Amino acid sequence: MSRQLCARKRNSLPAMLAPLVAIAAMLAPGVGAATDTSAYPTKPINLIVAYAAGGGSDMVVRLLTPFIEKELGNNARIVVSNKPGAGGAIGFSELARSAPDGYTIGLINTPNVLTIPIERKTTFTWRSFDLLGNIVDDPGNFSVHADSPIKSLQELARQAKAAPGKISVGTTGTGSDDHLAMLLFQKIANVQMIHVPYKGASEVRTAAQGQQIDVAAVNIGEAQQFAKAGTPLRHLGVMSAARNPLAPDVPTFKEQGYDINLVSLRGLAAPKGLPADIRIRLVAATEKAIANPEFQKKATQAFAPVRYLAPDRYEAELKESDEQFQKLWKDMPWGEK
Repeated sequence: MSRQLCARKRNSLPAMLAPLVAIAAMLAPGVGAATDTSAYPTKPINLIVAYAAGGGSDMVVRLLTPFIEKELGNNARIVVSNKPGAGGAIGFSELARSAPDGYTIGLINTPNVLTIPIERKTTFTWRSFDLLGNIVDDPGNFSVHADSPIKSLQELARQAKAAPGKISVGTTGTGSDDHLAMLLFQKIANVQMIHVPYKGASEVRTAAQGQQIDVAAVNIGEAQQFAKAGTPLRHLGVMSAARNPLAPDVPTFKEQGYDINLVSLRGLAAPKGLPADIRIRLVAATEKAIANPEFQKKATQAFAPVRYLAPDRYEAELKESDEQFQKLWKDMPWGEK
């Protein structure tokens, strides 16, 4: 064989082997995934909040995101996008239909993420999401303007009976925990009030401050935040089994004769179908961020009642609550007529 022919064959060997090497790399288990995961994230992560800026949901997310960024590394950047409206359905729908690539995550709130699909047709249910971890467990509460003559739930019931359909209650939307609390209070007290839905707790706060509504149905953590910021509010009752450490002087509804126990879980989720390796990264970053003592301190100062739930425990609580709300819907449908 001539030297020229041998040289040609040697030069063609790398070109012949290149496709085989590429195929072998793709077939090798975990090789590509490990490389991709170590680089994640390579661009900003969009975090959807289904309520207006300035409320409890928005606040806790903005407190937590710097800590998640730190845990993710790679100069991670999380951009919060507020998508309020329809009691949270607009934001939840956008989150559910986003690409499950780890670059869109969001906050989901109970009971809204459970109750909205019960009352009307939606493009999501709570099973549309990969759960990353629960952050907050915030009991419901009724507040009034500090100048209001209403100083207790009993007085609220008396005024509502004296003027049926006149007392207005602002909530964060139809099917929200605030709305359900109003309906349950009406049923137990045998009164009729006016429901005024808003896009988020910050809008309820503004309405209460301007005395455009008689009662602000907001979670106790949010109510305490607003009061600390200067909103003149009087809290009438908290909807937990025992008095809440965030507001130890506020009696429970049960203490006042109204056995109502409603809380709002607020946790992080992603569109269903996240790659397993990216989901592991996000779950671990969420858990470590919530456990960070500095975040815990900031959350306490902001009256955000932190309660971390890992994805499996979070799923179990959502499943149990969903079953309860399905039963409640049969007994007391809450959809607006």
